[in-house]
Amino acid sequence: MTSSSVAMLARPATVSALTAPRVGSYCDHKEHCDSCSLRELCLPVGLERESIRLLDRIVPNRSRVKRRESLYRPGDAFGAVYAIRLGTFKTLMLAEDGREQITGCYMNGEIVGLDGIGDGRHTCGAVALEDSEVCALSFAQLCKLAHDIPALGRNLNRCISKDLCRGQHMMLLLGSMRAEERLVVFLLNLSGRYRARGYSGSEFVLRMTREEIASLLGLKLETVSRVFSRLHGEGLIQVQGRSIKLLDLPALQAMVSQGT
Repeated sequence: MTSSSVAMLARPATVSALTAPRVGSYCDHKEHCDSCSLRELCLPVGLERESIRLLDRIVPNRSRVKRRESLYRPGDAFGAVYAIRLGTFKTLMLAEDGREQITGCYMNGEIVGLDGIGDGRHTCGAVALEDSEVCALSFAQLCKLAHDIPALGRNLNRCISKDLCRGQHMMLLLGSMRAEERLVVFLLNLSGRYRARGYSGSEFVLRMTREEIASLLGLKLETVSRVFSRLHGEGLIQVQGRSIKLLDLPALQAMVSQGT
């Protein structure tokens, strides 16, 4: 494990599960669910105003998590799930030899922390890739509310299902695709997620380093750098630092479809 990885995990978490509170950084004002621009991507999607108001009650406030700080760590007691209000997080596990293995990348409007539902402890850790804000939802209160509001229960199940599908998709990616296809799928996935949030789907900034992307995709750092250079040289993407511009989306999509 690199020294930077050790520093990230050793640093005190800004926010932790509600069952084991730590000192955190809290926003001075509260963003209500019904006025949040991400409500159509998050748990309130499709809920009536009164249901959203009830959901809003179990979100005490938004909490800030600074870049490179942990939201929760592997082994932490599970008590809450977190809706990302602003920013991006990576999830990670520690291999037996101590290496950090990236397992996912989550952005605003998505839910992290679902890994703790099984046995009451987080199997993964979540680290902010940039200064971020989250809404912490007590899982016990959320389940109680979901029982009273069937639509919320369906939304919660949808989030859990999406998280499971994300893991299955990653297994397929690592097991059947060449390095070039893995990276293209990663970029196209980000493109679609940014577009769903009203951002450009063809030009965006990578919040993960190339080393982190390599860990997520099961590749070597040198391989990721070589594929980026190849795609850039073929005029499919434009790379400038972490800024990426997808120049030919149809060609990139064809690369993936031909390989499946």
